[in-house]
Amino acid sequence: MKNKKNEFILWFKDVGIKDIELVGGKNASLGEMFSNLRRKGIKVPDGFAITSFAYRYFISENNLDQEIRKILKGLDTSNMVNLSKRGYQIRQAILAAEIPFDLRNEIIESYSKLSREYIRHKDFRITWDKEDHTNHFTGGVDVAVRSSATAEDLVDASFAGQQESYLNVIGEYQLLDSVKKCFASLFTDRAISYRVDKKFDHFSIALSAGVQKMIRSDEASSGVMFTIDTESGFQDAIVINSSWGLGENIVKGKVTPDEFIVHKPTLNDGFSSIIGKKLGSKKSKLIYSVGGNSSTQNVSVPFEDRRKFSLNNKEILKLAQWGIQLESYYKKPMDIEWAKDGRSGELFIVQARPETVQSQKNQNVLEEYVLSSRGKVLCAGSSVGSKIGQGKSNIIKNVAQIAQFKKGEVLVTEMTDPDWEPIMKIASAIVTNSGGRTSHAAIVSREIGIPCIVGTGNATYMIKNGKNITVSCAEGEEGKVYEGLSRYTIKKTNLKNFKRPKTKIMMNVGNPDKAFDLSFIPNDGVGLAREEFIITEYIKIHPMALRHFEKVKDENERKKIEQLTSGYKNKEEFFVDKLAEGIGRIAAAFYPKDVIVRMSDFKTNEYATLIGGSNFEPKEENPMIGWRGASRYYDPDYTEGFALECKAFKKVRDFMGLTNVKIMIPFCRTIKEGKEVLAIMKKHGLERKKNGLEVYVMCEIPANVILAEEFSKIFDGFSIGSNDLTQLTLGVDRDSAKVAHVYDERNEAVKELIRQVITKAHKAKRKVGICGQAPSDFLDFAKFLVKEKIDSISLSPDTVVKTTSEIVKIE
Repeated sequence: MKNKKNEFILWFKDVGIKDIELVGGKNASLGEMFSNLRRKGIKVPDGFAITSFAYRYFISENNLDQEIRKILKGLDTSNMVNLSKRGYQIRQAILAAEIPFDLRNEIIESYSKLSREYIRHKDFRITWDKEDHTNHFTGGVDVAVRSSATAEDLVDASFAGQQESYLNVIGEYQLLDSVKKCFASLFTDRAISYRVDKKFDHFSIALSAGVQKMIRSDEASSGVMFTIDTESGFQDAIVINSSWGLGENIVKGKVTPDEFIVHKPTLNDGFSSIIGKKLGSKKSKLIYSVGGNSSTQNVSVPFEDRRKFSLNNKEILKLAQWGIQLESYYKKPMDIEWAKDGRSGELFIVQARPETVQSQKNQNVLEEYVLSSRGKVLCAGSSVGSKIGQGKSNIIKNVAQIAQFKKGEVLVTEMTDPDWEPIMKIASAIVTNSGGRTSHAAIVSREIGIPCIVGTGNATYMIKNGKNITVSCAEGEEGKVYEGLSRYTIKKTNLKNFKRPKTKIMMNVGNPDKAFDLSFIPNDGVGLAREEFIITEYIKIHPMALRHFEKVKDENERKKIEQLTSGYKNKEEFFVDKLAEGIGRIAAAFYPKDVIVRMSDFKTNEYATLIGGSNFEPKEENPMIGWRGASRYYDPDYTEGFALECKAFKKVRDFMGLTNVKIMIPFCRTIKEGKEVLAIMKKHGLERKKNGLEVYVMCEIPANVILAEEFSKIFDGFSIGSNDLTQLTLGVDRDSAKVAHVYDERNEAVKELIRQVITKAHKAKRKVGICGQAPSDFLDFAKFLVKEKIDSISLSPDTVVKTTSEIVKIE
């Protein structure tokens, strides 16, 4: 049996995860996948590793160890000039050294073998030079040469971007040059600084260079995939970032990519469970260079391609399935790089390593950052993490300026580069113009635990240098930069011994972006998920304006609708997809617990504010008790809009497989209305009891209480809306400041109606809960509900922990 430890070259088929000391984390993982996962259908390009033994041999034969130790003596990583000077000297010494003949020959012979595997023999040739006793190689297959350090990709050390990769390397001279550059990259400034921080000895770590067949993603797309939500740590989601061209642009944050989210449990059950799709700007792409000194070049992406998703649904689901297989094989959440070949159309996995941030968090401690004041919004982008940071802004435009950066400042830049890592670790927050959630800035920010906003597009223009700013990632998927120092608090709750009551404690959730975070709060599901937030924030367009675009007369509104629905042949599909994704994300976050989603309950004045809405809405004197809720759904003036809502629910339940979604009908005044709505729902494929579908009705009108027995015959349960029930019981407009002193959910008349509906519902064997604001605001009201034996109480997320603790005491 061969002694691997003394070999210069090891092929992927001959190495596995136990060989990190020989081939580094990246190459060991590639070998593991190549040997064990290809038979399961996961495609991995072939290649070989130039081992750590070869690296040490190179260093030793050139007497570089002593020279490196001498240069590092007196190193001060906090001094940017000191660090930069020493790092440069070491790299130059390595690049000036020669690769020993015997090592050189083995590299060339292995490259020849790889070339024969992928291209016709006549396209390249090998010649033997008698004078220098080396092989010379003309032509050859295009390869990626990647650094793979022997301490990288460990559970507690991600080494994100610490060493270099070289793409589209062809032929002997490019290959040998790239190998030396990889060896030298073990001593980049950021790698030296990172090792000092992590207390790794510079000489206990070696470097292996992986040589892998390139995938022609320069003619298609590539990206990064995580098998855990990178912001919240939610483990049931696959997050895929994708952009046109080679993958380096995503990793280095040069583009804002597309983002796709897939729900793992329902995907495993065979459903098409894509619960999120966000279009990135994708302004540039990295492609193979034609001529010139560089092997790759960045070019602009045509506008029509920027407005297209860089993966189709079938490809998204295939990648997600591979992600699940990889996570299952490695038994831990994974960080994966993938590429699509533009010539064959095939997908490939080109790297995989353990995720090192969210998977290591203590999930027993719930930490929540809450803003209590806000200045003017300067810019916004994708939030990384859920924290808040603040300080003086320091706009750094290139690496030459990093020595000017001071501890505690907010780093504002176009994008971060791995060379900037020494200043990133002393920043209070980071804001970039470009990049996505898997860019270098995002990865390092998560690891060091500071808030970061990427892909703002204009941060370096909108933020003034040297001014106090607040960077908030605590308000959902969109992070915001505020002028000045906003006030905020940090709430921490230890959930280890948190007791749960018999009464079900659910949550009111409107924002899908916050759903993954909220899922960690102790809960029994969602008692009220509102469509309204999804429609106003994600869709923004009146459904009838999409159904009858020809009736929208305002030219500006027509342009806005065209922009928002670009990429959709059918404008109605835009509404269905976006509503389904929003509902689906909330449902997935709490799966398999019940998620009760209320059909749209805008008033006419609110509907009119949507794009194109004024063309379809009447003007009412009192919209609060006008054309709203159930009365709209069967009305000829809106029934086509309601059909789109039904299609979205059908997609969530039947195609995404999220059958934990229950539907709730708001403001249903009569039994006849209820029956008409149910008949229309059935017509659109939402039949009560079919596929386990339950339909609830809001109890917010005294008629719902008086006729509770009759409503019980056509609905599966009630959810008390205390806001409207109070308004209609006391005859008070809840929007009127003049009579606000009369409005009180704790009024005895309101409480009596609640007592009655609980009694009647239970008699009819129907569940009854409450989703109104009262129990969130008033603890005594929550106690009253428990006493009356309500089945569930749905609370605002910020009151769940406190109210749950009090209810446990009562019970």
